[in-house]
Amino acid sequence: MEVSILGRAQLPVLVSIFSAALAAGAAPVASADATFRVIVHPQVKGSQIPRATLTSIFLKQAPRWSDGSTVLPVDQSVRSPVRKTFSADVLQQGLVEVQVYWQRKIATGLMPPLVKTSDEEIVSFVASTPGAIGYVSSTTPLPDGVREVVIVN
Repeated sequence: MEVSILGRAQLPVLVSIFSAALAAGAAPVASADATFRVIVHPQVKGSQIPRATLTSIFLKQAPRWSDGSTVLPVDQSVRSPVRKTFSADVLQQGLVEVQVYWQRKIATGLMPPLVKTSDEEIVSFVASTPGAIGYVSSTTPLPDGVREVVIVN
């Protein structure tokens, strides 16, 4: 399933596709080398997330979850190997391309996701922030305050 998100007008379409994918039980897809996992605050509903939705969230093209609550993505540092893998696997862009994207968006007033410098900081932010979503190394222990979601196509 491929989704093209053009702006806020398409948000109801995105939410419908996300809900349909969850209901249909879309097949999980492992990352290229399974070096990261996506985590959410426990109040975020669902156990799977379509790759296209995840891309839209981290490019801040999808500002709300399906229940209407605000999505709060948190990124790893650009120096993190986990971010490099996430950018290539999910955003399908290199770090330089993502930085150019954000330079253009900042000029229009859209700010990039908050950045944390370690897996532990990401876990702490996601655990303490309703609506938060982030990604951490696949070896990072997850406390009860966060939940892993599976990326599906």
